Amino acid sequence: MSKIIYLDNNATTKLDPRVLVAMMPFLTESYANAASIHPFGVEAHGAVKNARIMVADLIGCETSEIIFTSSATEAINLAIKGVAETYKDKGKHIVTVATEHPAVLDTCRYLEGKGFEIAYLPVRSDGLLDLDIVRKSIREDTILVSVMLVNNEIGVVQPIKEIAEITHSKGTFFMTDGTQAVGKLPINVNALGIDLMSFSGHKFYGPKGIGALYIRCRQPNKVKLNPLIHGGGHEKGLRSGTLNVPGIVGLGKASEIAKQEMETDAKRIGELRDYLERELLKIPILYLLIK
Repeated sequence: MSKIIYLDNNATTKLDPRVLVAMMPFLTESYANAASIHPFGVEAHGAVKNARIMVADLIGCETSEIIFTSSATEAINLAIKGVAETYKDKGKHIVTVATEHPAVLDTCRYLEGKGFEIAYLPVRSDGLLDLDIVRKSIREDTILVSVMLVNNEIGVVQPIKEIAEITHSKGTFFMTDGTQAVGKLPINVNALGIDLMSFSGHKFYGPKGIGALYIRCRQPNKVKLNPLIHGGGHEKGLRSGTLNVPGIVGLGKASEIAKQEMETDAKRIGELRDYLERELLKIPILYLLIK
């Protein structure tokens, strides 16, 4: 059988060998529970603390604003359900987009069954939102606007900063699913006006089974969330459960590498994309289909 060429990095990326090297000690020798107070646990806790610094540095936030989860999907659930539960007395209206990932759409549909009203905004033919529609969709009882940064199917990049400004002018929290953007595009959550952002390690050469949620802990627009999982008080009480130390270390290392190599990596991938397109156009039937 001929060698298969993998071109599905939007679904998952190969683990960077440097990430694996960073993770290995915490899969073999340094395997203690990061919540334990003995020296072995303190060592694991220190590794988690260091990883949190690297993740926070990648997106321009404080270390206290990073909550580790098992995936971007869990982070999305924590963000949307957490806001819904915490701010339901203010309102039960949430605005999102019809082209969001199922993790957002299915969570919103779940909340519809709990009495919440969801506005699913349409996009234009180019996949982008009409900002006037966004503005008109936000009501006095809207508690959250959720718009993904980069679409997982067509790669369109939404004007997040402008949408966040509209959202905040209406007194509402702004969330973005950054899963396809973090580690690939330069992101500063403060400059963009993001209050909540979900992302996952395996989308930028980190391990599977580890994600994170950025939660703004500073004014203006400080967010409070009710937890989904109780027991143990881990992650500031927002995500109880024994920490996945190897995964967290891997996410931290992947974040560090992305911070250092994002610009050159984007240039390299862009050149590969352009080369692929040029070569495909040399095949007559593909030329006709593309044109």
